Amino acid sequence: MNCRLCNSLIGNPFSEAELLGHKIKYFECAQCEYVQTEEPFWLDEAYASSINKSDTGIMARNLSNVRLVLATLTLMRKRTEKVVDYAGGHGFLVRLLRDKGIDALWSDPYSENLVARGFEYQKENELALLVTAFEAFEHFIRPVDEMGKLLSVSSNILLTTTLVPDPTPTPSDWWYYGLDHGQHIGFFHLNTLKYLAKIFNLNLISDRKSTHFFSKKRYSNHIWKSLIIFSKIAPYMFSIGLESKTWNDNFQLKQKNI
Repeated sequence: MNCRLCNSLIGNPFSEAELLGHKIKYFECAQCEYVQTEEPFWLDEAYASSINKSDTGIMARNLSNVRLVLATLTLMRKRTEKVVDYAGGHGFLVRLLRDKGIDALWSDPYSENLVARGFEYQKENELALLVTAFEAFEHFIRPVDEMGKLLSVSSNILLTTTLVPDPTPTPSDWWYYGLDHGQHIGFFHLNTLKYLAKIFNLNLISDRKSTHFFSKKRYSNHIWKSLIIFSKIAPYMFSIGLESKTWNDNFQLKQKNI
């Protein structure tokens, strides 16, 4: 088969695993190091629910992502401009960010917006400063196509996806393959993300674990990682000077009768 990221021809699978009752082959591209399943035919089964039932970390992750966004906006020195949460799920992160005073909007074609209703991103809106894609890249069938969609929203992309350990583990030896839910179909080495950055002429900084930032402008990796660490120690420092949108949003929604 051809790599779903760089289109290079891939040789034999390096492993197989049972996923939702199907025996699935796993491949690693020698060109871009993208680790991927065979062409996924089981996604209708995997997405019977848009959020898998074993995702017990969803709320803690959203709280952590608030800090990541605030730290990144602080790095960019633009905390008051628009942020779009791509693959925003039920809207938890957008609501939390708006409560902090961030002009965040929701976008997700596959999930229902439950808690950020009225604050959906519209395509005709102006470009956002930042688009986020938290725990989304491992779900993408065609990462380059999805990257293009993200860049149509903003030239700055903040994402999380856990990098593949070295050496590449088999599916039975790494939890992130998600064999219990079948939604994770592509996995990234740092070199894979660098390959994506090169395709789109972007700069990449990364914590080399799970958090990564693509941007047109070059930013300091050291300062960014320091801000992320400091956001864990003193999270409220990053929202000083911002005014929560909680009550203003409430007023707007009542006016619109949403």
